[in-house]
Amino acid sequence: MRMYDIILKKRNGGTLTKEEIACFIDGYVDGSIPDYQASALCMAIFFRGMTDEETAALTDCMARSGDMLDLSRFGDRTVDKHSTGGVGDKTTLIVAPIVASLGGKVAKMSGRGLGHTGGTVDKLEAIPGMKVTMEREDFLRQVEAVGVAVIGQSGNLTPADKKLYALRDVTATVDSIPLITSSIMSKKLAAGSKNIVLDVKAGSGAFMKTPDDARILARNMVAIGKACGRNMAALITDMSRPLGEAVGNTLEVIEAAQVLRGESKGDLYDVCVALATEMTMLFAGVSHAEAEKQVVGAIESGAAYARMKEWIAAQGGDPAWLERAKTGDGAAEAVPVLSPADGYITAMDTEAIGAAAVILGAGREKKEDAIDYSAGIIVGKKTGDAVRKGQTIACLYTNDPAAAEPAAQRYLDALTIGAEPPEKTDLIFDIIR
Repeated sequence: MRMYDIILKKRNGGTLTKEEIACFIDGYVDGSIPDYQASALCMAIFFRGMTDEETAALTDCMARSGDMLDLSRFGDRTVDKHSTGGVGDKTTLIVAPIVASLGGKVAKMSGRGLGHTGGTVDKLEAIPGMKVTMEREDFLRQVEAVGVAVIGQSGNLTPADKKLYALRDVTATVDSIPLITSSIMSKKLAAGSKNIVLDVKAGSGAFMKTPDDARILARNMVAIGKACGRNMAALITDMSRPLGEAVGNTLEVIEAAQVLRGESKGDLYDVCVALATEMTMLFAGVSHAEAEKQVVGAIESGAAYARMKEWIAAQGGDPAWLERAKTGDGAAEAVPVLSPADGYITAMDTEAIGAAAVILGAGREKKEDAIDYSAGIIVGKKTGDAVRKGQTIACLYTNDPAAAEPAAQRYLDALTIGAEPPEKTDLIFDIIR
């Protein structure tokens, strides 16, 4: 079987067989297929697309290109959640302990932030002493004992995806539904959970800018997951404004704890309850109403917050830090952002707000960049809120005084202020089961 023939077949609109897809993935991982041929096939897929069967085969081959995590000891109670990325998205910190307190088993591997999107591993490392690496058996023992363990992506999991994503990033082939689907779902399949809930973001801070585009991606991922034997659900959620108030690692951990203590209810609370409800429906096999009742009860009883502290302690972190941590801790500068006019915030460029946080030190432009865990933004006013000229609408935290002014300007440039309030938009656009 020749790679030339596989490229030609897809270029001409043909449907690849499982054997042809396996030949490509195996050859690219072992180095016998060069980058230029892999690039050509990715571009052919970009223009010609793939059938559901092709995408399922590609996903399965990528998942099996390296190690597969065996979670069979936990039966069907394993559950994972994946977000397509956004600004202020600290949902894993909240939903994982909720679900674990209800009997789910959350064995999760998460990534670091890059560009305007934050990473769960970075947020966890903002907790003093928290370790995000461990041996596989220790990882599984913690899931058994605590119900949740979250570590960085490690080992030889989905090497095909690592190679292909790096290639797509420099060949203008990232924006392809089959390639996005296989990239995300191969990692989820390799991570081993029986039940998977997807949080597919739509809006100015998301990869998919419209709910319709997000639905297409979500339906593809749900279909592929089901074809590969997983129980699936996907929520299409709003990322046209930051989720919650905090953007930045320490700030987001503090806010997550506030939600679990019942001190904060708003868009972040609502999205987390919806995600945890879908996760509970899948692993526990209960109705939506019963799952939601259990989720809300876990928060209100304090069980979810207690499980968060147990999880942190199990990974070497200091759970008492959650009680004493205060907004702005560790940041030398606290700079208010003032409204330039009276009116209403009618739109927010959420990606630009994430970029402002990066300027402050909360994120990285390159993988090797260091981050300042204490840096970030507290968003005081969001889309739909009334503002007055000179009113504080956000606060920036940083240890780099030179960063404050350009970050504040970037933040202001991200806002549109008008005389009339905008139409209200949904927080959750759709649920696909």
